[in-house]
Amino acid sequence: MTTDNRDVGLARRLSHVRWLAGGTGAGKSTLARALAERYDVLIYDGDRAERGYVGRCTAREQPYLWALLHAPGARRWNDRDAQEVFESMPSLHGETFGFVVDDLLALPTDRPVLVDDFRTLPREVAPLLTWPEQVAFLLPTPTFRDRALRVRFADPVRARANWGDSDHGKALALRLARDELWDAEIRRQAVAARLPVVTIDGSRDVLGLAGDLAARFRLD
Repeated sequence: MTTDNRDVGLARRLSHVRWLAGGTGAGKSTLARALAERYDVLIYDGDRAERGYVGRCTAREQPYLWALLHAPGARRWNDRDAQEVFESMPSLHGETFGFVVDDLLALPTDRPVLVDDFRTLPREVAPLLTWPEQVAFLLPTPTFRDRALRVRFADPVRARANWGDSDHGKALALRLARDELWDAEIRRQAVAARLPVVTIDGSRDVLGLAGDLAARFRLD
């Protein structure tokens, strides 16, 4: 079987899946919950699912993910610049998407599944789409993300879980710089694949955005 035929088969099996991806701090999880409240959709939470990758990854098959999982929180960020942190992201090297697909294939198909996962890259998901707007890449403006992440990591327990006992102010600045690089990569790939990008700047409320996504995703 050729790769193209395999992709066609996967696209058919995943035709009930909608993909909500893009940059961190764009409000993907908030929008996913809003859609789940209004429509009978099952949410695949990428952050929660990542915990299940631990026992499935190997140093040989997923070297970047393996290194990330076995490094203390502070070591993931300290003594590196944004480019180095960006280039060490497992998802950039295609190490997590296979886990996502395997998980989705194991889920029921009697209702739509909404994937909430920033790790999804346009080049990975494009061959698995039945129509282009089966996916939406949400990219926040720098101001919107800065505000969102400062609120998120204002909790010292959450900040320490991510960055250890390092300088959290410097770690947040590094995180913001890395995320800008990730957004640029998402936008570049989405444009190349002719997939939709939605800019999140705070000018629209959650219900309005959720309604727009529901129409794109054909949830009605």
